Amino acid sequence: MPPCCRAMWVVLALLLALSSGALSLNKLNMCMDGKHHKVEPGPEGQLYFQCTPWRDNACCTANTSTEAHNDNSYLYNFNWNHCGIMSPECKKHFIQDTCFYECSPHLGPWIQQVDQTWRKERILNVPLCKEDCHDWWEDCKNDYTCKSNWHKGWDWSSDTNKCPAGSKCRKWTEVYPTPKSMCEQIWSNSYLYTTDSKTSGRCMQIWFTGSNPNIKVADYYLNNAQQQQSFALTMLLFLAISSFSVMMY
Repeated sequence: MPPCCRAMWVVLALLLALSSGALSLNKLNMCMDGKHHKVEPGPEGQLYFQCTPWRDNACCTANTSTEAHNDNSYLYNFNWNHCGIMSPECKKHFIQDTCFYECSPHLGPWIQQVDQTWRKERILNVPLCKEDCHDWWEDCKNDYTCKSNWHKGWDWSSDTNKCPAGSKCRKWTEVYPTPKSMCEQIWSNSYLYTTDSKTSGRCMQIWFTGSNPNIKVADYYLNNAQQQQSFALTMLLFLAISSFSVMMY
C-alpha cells in the first residue's frame, strides 16, 4: 500500500476513535475536578439540610454539605457578610447555590477546563430556570454588595474576602438591576439566565424536592451536543473518504 494510502487510513481510524470516544464519555453522571468534589458521584445519606436533595447521588461529602451552611467555612473562606449581615432569605439561595455546585452530578455538559490554582474545571453557562433567578434576586434585593462579579477582585489580605479599595457597598438592585444580570454576572457566567420554567425540562433547577429533575435536562443538552458533534465528524469522514478516492484514481 502506498504511503499516502496508509496515512489516509490512519486519519480515518483516528476520526472513528474520536467519534466513539467523545460520545461514550458519561457526562450525565460525573463530578468536576474542583477543590472539594468527589472523584465519582455516589450516595451520601448524611447530607446536611439544604444539600439533602442530592443525597441519593452526590459529588459532595457530608462534611462539605455541612460547611456549605457555615459563614467563612473552610470550603472557600468566603464572607457573605462583606456589606453588612446578609439577610437569611438571601443567604438561603447562596447555600442552595453552593450545594448545587458542590453536589450535582449532572453538570457534565457545561464543565470546562480551567488553569486555576484551586480547581482544574468549572461550569460555564448552565441554563437556569427563570424561577430560580427571579426568586434569588427577589429575596436579595434589599441586601447590599460592593461587587458584581464575586469570583475575582476581592481584597484577600486578611484571608477572607473584603471589598476592594475604592469600592463601596450599594443596594443589590443597583449592582444587579435584573435577575438576569445577577445570575449571569455573580459567578463569571457560570449560569445562563433563561425564560424557561421548571416544567419545561430545558433548564436546571438549583434546588428541588423529590427526585432530581436535572438529569433529564442534562440529557437533553448532551444529546443536542452529540448530534452536532456526530454531524461534524460525519462530514470529516466524508471529506477524508472523498480525498482518498481522488488519490486512488
